[in-house]
Amino acid sequence: MKSLQKIRLLFFASLCTICFTHVQGQNIEKDIDAIISSMYTANEPGVSILVAKDGKSIYRKAFGKASLELDVPLKPENVFEIGSITKQFTAVAILMLEEQGKLKIDDEITKYIPDYPTNGKKITIHHLLNHTSGIKSYTGMQSFMKSARTDMTPKELIDVFKNEPMDFDPGEEFKYNNSGYILLGYIIEVISGDTYENFIEKNIFEKIDMNSSYYGNMSELIKNRALGYKQEGDTFLNADYLSLTLPYAAGSLMSTIDDLLKWQNAINANTFIKRTSLEKAINGSTLNSGEEINYGYGWRKTDIQGSKGYSHSGGIFGYTTNGIFLEKENVYVIGLTNCNCKNIREITMKVAATVIGKPIPDKKDAIPLSIDEAKKWVGAYEFEEGVIRHIILKEGKLFSLKEGKNSREFEIYPMKDGSFIFDDGTISYTFSLEDDATRQTVFKTAQENFVGKGIDKAPPAERKSITVAPDVLKHYVGKYELQPNFIIDITLEGNSIYAMATGQPKFEIFAESETQFFLKVVPAEITFNKSDKGTIDSLTLNQGGRQMPAKRIE
Repeated sequence: MKSLQKIRLLFFASLCTICFTHVQGQNIEKDIDAIISSMYTANEPGVSILVAKDGKSIYRKAFGKASLELDVPLKPENVFEIGSITKQFTAVAILMLEEQGKLKIDDEITKYIPDYPTNGKKITIHHLLNHTSGIKSYTGMQSFMKSARTDMTPKELIDVFKNEPMDFDPGEEFKYNNSGYILLGYIIEVISGDTYENFIEKNIFEKIDMNSSYYGNMSELIKNRALGYKQEGDTFLNADYLSLTLPYAAGSLMSTIDDLLKWQNAINANTFIKRTSLEKAINGSTLNSGEEINYGYGWRKTDIQGSKGYSHSGGIFGYTTNGIFLEKENVYVIGLTNCNCKNIREITMKVAATVIGKPIPDKKDAIPLSIDEAKKWVGAYEFEEGVIRHIILKEGKLFSLKEGKNSREFEIYPMKDGSFIFDDGTISYTFSLEDDATRQTVFKTAQENFVGKGIDKAPPAERKSITVAPDVLKHYVGKYELQPNFIIDITLEGNSIYAMATGQPKFEIFAESETQFFLKVVPAEITFNKSDKGTIDSLTLNQGGRQMPAKRIE
């Protein structure tokens, strides 16, 4: 009788567990739906997203349209260009060849590309893998957009950048670099005697039945291909054409959320490379100085609400992607979109955090903060390498300002846990007072934490604008070509002048002189240039340390 009663109790406990898990799953589904729906609507380009726990899908949905013209909804089976997630496949292919004894990571690249001009520097495969080679990234060159429609062989592509001056000596700095992965693809071809495309398809796709994954092609018919889009203001347009011979081993692969789960499961199971090789890929690396960087080989270390893992994103004409794997929780989130207009990284991070029960805070949940409490944290904070951030109080709100040229203020929002978050919730400050009453803060991103010590320093003077008469401003109205298919459109509305770049929102620009203007939303400046005849024939965009001329075309 007791045994029977025990069996009934065990059955009841199991039934309760099943019911609880089912309810919990329903709640997670609703929470994820809400996160995605906040950014993606039914009548716009959208997103395909999958969440897996312990290697099995627990959430798999698509939102938005695969084709706006044909009014076709997205579905989880749609195929997307995955952009720089391609680098994972290239890195694993290189590590496979190393395990086969066909190369060493520390080999100089001239062993496989003897005529590559290294300017007397020792550039290794390791430097290519972790973006520390110093080689100029061809996608950052002004000539890149002019060649976007041109098919090139790998050797022709290498010729585009090989004679460019190096940005720094190998191993001295980290600078994300697509050229390095072009060279890695070519090294794979040299060693294997096959094309990069065939190598990946035979040794990876076919081996784990990634039957909906491809080396990208703009003319081949690909079943379930989601069309790519860009956004200009409130208008969606077809993405600019890009020959997929150009991203090559840095970004030319196409796939689905289901196939990418197969890929992640194969990585976890050591199907292609040993765990020791994977450790080199996912645990970051170091510079010559010993400074740690969070990028390894095709993956970067990530931290979501204290849970550690690795991730990579991708961006290519018409598509953005992001994949995250959290190791301890064995949770994988992959998001693929068919528009290069929204922040899929933010969405996937929020989804991952929700699934592991550590939701990322939202600014809508901000709490009131008294002026006296806010004033406690106002001031300058000095971080490593002399980085200084200022906390400023304006109209009862706190703002963060990083010191430097063209810096801008970002509002930070007080939360219940004592942190102050930025708009997307993935970056935050936590302030404290030391025993001697000096201020301190921890500045937290998804990858790293930085400690800042309070110092006595006044914030930079606020940038002042002047008024320029509409009769002068109207001479600046027109379209300026920064690169082929990339236009800055200058418009005048009343007494205000605006700039809108291709695929981006319209922003007001503010005058410092009659011809020099600056943006408040991003650190950038625009100078209008006069011809010998006194007419405005071009502008110069100053952003990120680069002076970029744009010829007036209308």
